[in-house]
Amino acid sequence: MRHSSGPSRSRLNQAVYDRRGDWALSVDDQPHTATLITPGPEAAGRRTFLLEARGSEIVVRFRPRFYQQHRGLRYFEPWTYATWARPVVGWCSWFAFFDRVTDRDVRRTADVLSETLRPYGFEYLQIDDGYQRGTGLPALWLTPNAKFPEGLEATARYIRERGLTPGIWTNATFSQTDYANEHPEWFVRDPAGRVVRGNWIDHPVDASAPGALEALVRPIYRGLRDMGWQYFKLDALRHLRYEGYNSYRGHFEQKHVDPGDALRQYVAAVRDEVGRDRFLLACWGVRPELVGLVDGCRLGTDGFSYAGLAQFNSFNNVVWRNDPDHIELSEKEAWRSTMVTSLTGSVFMLTDRPERYRTPFAEPARRAAPVLFTVPGQLYDVDPSRSSELSRVDAEVSGRDPKPFDAGLTPAVNLYELEISRPFESWVVLGRTGGGFDEIRWTDLGLDPARPYTVFEFWERRPVESGKDSFRPGPISARFNSQVFVIRERVPHPQVVATSRHITGGGVDLIDVAWKDGVLSGHSLVVGGEPYEIYMTTSAGAVTWRLVEVQCGAGIRSTTQARPPLVTATCLPTASGEVSWRARFEPVRAAPAPAAPTKR
Repeated sequence: MRHSSGPSRSRLNQAVYDRRGDWALSVDDQPHTATLITPGPEAAGRRTFLLEARGSEIVVRFRPRFYQQHRGLRYFEPWTYATWARPVVGWCSWFAFFDRVTDRDVRRTADVLSETLRPYGFEYLQIDDGYQRGTGLPALWLTPNAKFPEGLEATARYIRERGLTPGIWTNATFSQTDYANEHPEWFVRDPAGRVVRGNWIDHPVDASAPGALEALVRPIYRGLRDMGWQYFKLDALRHLRYEGYNSYRGHFEQKHVDPGDALRQYVAAVRDEVGRDRFLLACWGVRPELVGLVDGCRLGTDGFSYAGLAQFNSFNNVVWRNDPDHIELSEKEAWRSTMVTSLTGSVFMLTDRPERYRTPFAEPARRAAPVLFTVPGQLYDVDPSRSSELSRVDAEVSGRDPKPFDAGLTPAVNLYELEISRPFESWVVLGRTGGGFDEIRWTDLGLDPARPYTVFEFWERRPVESGKDSFRPGPISARFNSQVFVIRERVPHPQVVATSRHITGGGVDLIDVAWKDGVLSGHSLVVGGEPYEIYMTTSAGAVTWRLVEVQCGAGIRSTTQARPPLVTATCLPTASGEVSWRARFEPVRAAPAPAAPTKR
């Protein structure tokens, strides 16, 4: 599974996709055909590519409206909206407190998150089910229950005062039967004119009925936005569609309204009230009817699963941001779950009791946050078993269990590759969750096999020996339950192979790096009070280098440590922000030239 941050240079690429026009230009994969796509310069804000294909038979395909028609997303009109470009990293109350959550729990969590994880890029604190007085009229949502005695506006203000962004859960259920019977014109009705009831949705609001959304839906989200809530998780949408609209299709046929269009009307009202500057998450299960209206989609059922990230990898940050649900930092999954979520550019939300973030279990969360904005490396899904079934959405009448098109729970992929392209350098990060790989070949990663590479395993902070054609990943540590390899092309002088800040080996923190006259220098974003380590090579071809000194900006202490074949420079910043650093090297040994052959 491949993603990229910046223009992709992978030799595995066989297509160019333009999101603004939703078209794809591709070369068929067939024997004896070689394709090379190289990024060119940007012109007037548009990227350019050089596509070169060689072979005895070359088939080039141009497919306009690629996602809309060839992928079956009939509502996909990408020229009408932009995908959410900022990291979505934070915390959700659901698995930590379930519906027993209190204002005191939220404030305690805000205090801990602000102190322990906010410096690493954690931004959102989202309250889930448990604050509302019921599901129905707007007052039940806007005036909370006794567990939130000061009101929702005070809770949101407290979260903001801790430097975090307040988020809140709502759902589409309407449970007030007396009110529904008094206003049947605003609800879905059976052939006899009675207000219907559906499992998990109770009385489905008819979004196509004049006045219904203005009375029952819009005031909720207008009020929450006015209170300062900025992240919205909208639940029970599958039940509104299946038990509410699909199960009573005749109600809509009489009005000549498509049930999918009706669902869009409901969510469009929510979007209109919260605005495009607030993140809107659809929950749960894949909702193709809501393309263009929601910023993210929770792909599967309750409980974290990264299987869906490969089943819908081509959607991520093209259609919406994929959400694998909330991560619990358990002993077995903490390192693996945070790694996969980060490398795929997905929604990254924790859901532990806040005290856990003061323990070593928080370490993988710190190393995986924030999340880079990525785009898919493939036009199609690595595991297409789910996305190929999306046409079945129109026929479902029960949302109780996961559907064939909802994200599954069994991962079919063990390797997660993220290309990082920066003006000063490009490199690859490879996450591994399993699989019997004795070796991993450069060609399998889309790298040029004619070039040499350095490999650094991030979790264990160690170099990995690499060969001419491949490297051997070795066994996965039981402690980390995963591996993260930072792979860079080897150059003929000392170079940065990784930094300690983030699993991308510098993708989040390195602003620039340069080599000149024996000095390796750069600028980095650091976290105050945390040692910032820069791992550098000392051997380059026939020359071995010695690190003479390291300087880390004005007033910042530094240390060095030799870890052959690497050397580690450590900056000790007292405040978060940008720091400059420089490492001066000198050559200490050159390999002798080979002796000329003698005649016999």
